[in-house]
Amino acid sequence: MLKLHHLENSQSIRILWLLEELGTPYEMEMYDRDRPSLLAPERYKQVSPLGTAPAISDGEVTLAETNAIVDYILDQNAEGAEALRPTPGAPERRPYLFWFHAAQGSLQPLLTTGFLFNALKTRAPALVRPLARAILAPLEKLFLNPRLTDFWNTMDADLAGKTWLAGERFTAADIVMGYCLEMAAGRGLIDNQRWPHVIAYLQRLKARPAYQRALEKDGKFDPNFA
Repeated sequence: MLKLHHLENSQSIRILWLLEELGTPYEMEMYDRDRPSLLAPERYKQVSPLGTAPAISDGEVTLAETNAIVDYILDQNAEGAEALRPTPGAPERRPYLFWFHAAQGSLQPLLTTGFLFNALKTRAPALVRPLARAILAPLEKLFLNPRLTDFWNTMDADLAGKTWLAGERFTAADIVMGYCLEMAAGRGLIDNQRWPHVIAYLQRLKARPAYQRALEKDGKFDPNFA
């Protein structure tokens, strides 16, 4: 049986959500992050040598990386794949592919960069913090913030008049994007005044019963985690 190695407050929540959407049997083992480093514990690295989440095992198969795991699980669940992954030639296929990979290829790196910038500004030794803030301020202004704004503008315009990223059909692209939006909202990076369609979309994601079940089984997920 497939086993999710679930690291607290991590991208692993996506896979838990996916499994709940599919209704397929699975096992889950929870791993707490080490304190104060907030890194994965050493025993987690027996499954994911880089310490990255998510990670699964399925018999002799072990696999990390969100999109690889999503595709692997859908490959094993034909009925679920038909529902959550548009087939080649379907009208939803192109937007599905774009947003499925944009979440990990474009947005997640920007959010991770912002997380690291904030950590440097708040957790560096007190004497170093003013210097860190002085160095990071122009990087945020000239690099990070404009790229995030472009992303939110593109997503908001794309969501105008449709329910989900691929159209009127909920797909795995929405699951992958949901974690990013939860993190962005928790850090105050998106607001209803500037990007109302993005905020409304996030509320629809959070209202899905499978997502609520995933949060209940997780029991620790905090979108304000930093």
